[in-house]
Amino acid sequence: MKKEWDNSAITQARAMPAKARVPAEFHIGPVRIAPATVLAPMAGVTDTVFRRFIKNASMFTAPGAPGPDFGTRVSTDVDQETSNELSGCGLIMTEFTSADGLSRMRETKRKRYLTYYEDEHPISAQLFGSNPDTLADSARICEDAGFDIVDLNLGCPAKRVVACNGGSGLLRDLPRIRTIFEAIRSAVSIPFTVKFRMGWNDTNIVCVELARMAEDCGLNALALHARTREQGYAGDARWEWIAAVKDAVKIPVIGNGDIRTPEDAAAMVEATGCDAVMIGRAAPANPWIFRQIAQYTASKEATGVGTYDRPTDMDRYHMIRDYFERLMHEVAEHPEVLGPADDDLSKRLKRNHESAQRDAIGRMKQFASWFTHGVPGGAALRREIFDCKRGAQVIDRVEAFFTQRTGDAVEELALEPDEELEAAPAAGG
Repeated sequence: MKKEWDNSAITQARAMPAKARVPAEFHIGPVRIAPATVLAPMAGVTDTVFRRFIKNASMFTAPGAPGPDFGTRVSTDVDQETSNELSGCGLIMTEFTSADGLSRMRETKRKRYLTYYEDEHPISAQLFGSNPDTLADSARICEDAGFDIVDLNLGCPAKRVVACNGGSGLLRDLPRIRTIFEAIRSAVSIPFTVKFRMGWNDTNIVCVELARMAEDCGLNALALHARTREQGYAGDARWEWIAAVKDAVKIPVIGNGDIRTPEDAAAMVEATGCDAVMIGRAAPANPWIFRQIAQYTASKEATGVGTYDRPTDMDRYHMIRDYFERLMHEVAEHPEVLGPADDDLSKRLKRNHESAQRDAIGRMKQFASWFTHGVPGGAALRREIFDCKRGAQVIDRVEAFFTQRTGDAVEELALEPDEELEAAPAAGG
C-alpha cells in the first residue's frame, strides 16, 4: 500500500543539488561537536568496538597533508588519542541501555554497558525506560562514569521495548515525558538530550509539541527521526517535520532518517535547516560515510563541486580485517564488555569469555553481511558464513571471497590460540 509520505520533501530535496553544507560544528551545552555529524545509537551494534571502529574509519587528513590510502587505517595504535578535528564523526553514542537494569545492577556489572575509552570523547550515553526516578538515577550513574552527554530514547519501535512503555511507547503519554525530562534535568549537570520520533502514528504527530516541551524543561539539544512508530523503518523519512521542529525551538536540532550518502546529508541540511545530521543504518554498510561527508563538504567549499572517495574491493577487505582485529582484541583483553557478569570471579571469567566468543562470532557474521550488501557475489558469501561455528571459518570465507574478487591473494588474518573464537552449538547467525 502506497503511503502519502512516499513522495515527500526528501524526494524533492534529493532532486536538486544542495547549496547548504553540513556545518563545521555545533554545541550541545558546553560540549563542542565538530563536525556536526552524529553516529546514531543502535541496539546490538554501537558497542565500544564498533564505535571506535567507526571513529577510526572516519579519520582524515588536512588538504595537502600526506595521508594514508583510502582503505587503510590512519594509525595502527587503536588507543591513540584523537580530536574531532581529525575525524569526520563528531559525536558517538552508546547502544540504548535499560535504566531499570542499570540502576539495579552492581557497579562491577555496569562495565558491560558503560565501557568506553578516552579516545571516544565526546560520547553520549543513551537510556530508555519509563520511571522518572529510575531514569534520573541512571543518568547520574552515566555522569559519574564520565560521559559527556546523557540522552533519552523516545524512538525505539521494538515491541518488547514499547510493551514496557519505553522508547516510542512513551510518545502516547506527553505528561509522563515532561515528568521524566524534569527528573533527569534536575539529576545531572552534564548536557541532556532526547531522540524521538514524530509520534505514535500518522494521526498522532507530537514532535513539535514534544520539542517545545524539551526546550522548556532545559534540554540542550534534540534529535528527530522523521518517522512514526507505526512506520518503523518503512517509507520515506518526512524531513519536513525536522524543519517544523527546527522552526519551533532555539536549541540545536539533529536530523535523522534516510541519510545514505554525503549528498543526502547536505540535502537534509538544506531542506530542514537542522544543526547536525545523525546517521544510523548507513554506517555499518558504509563505515566511511562520515569521512566521505567531510571530503564532500571540504571539496564543495573549495571548488563548488562536492567529491569524495569511494572504496575499492581491497578497501572493503582491509576494513573488515580492521573490525575483526578490534573485535578479537576486545574479546581477549576485555571479555566482560561483550559477556554477562556472574557473582563468582572464576565462574564469571569463564562465562564472560564463552559468552563473548559467541557474541563476537555473531557480530563478525553480522558485520560481514552488512558490509557486502551491494557487492557482486555478496549474497553467496553471506550464505557461506551463516553456518560457520568458528571465527577462523568466518575469516577464511571472507578472505577467499575477496581473493576471488580482486584476483590477488589477500593478506591473511591469523588467529592466535587464545583468540580463537568458537560458537556454542546453540549460537546462531
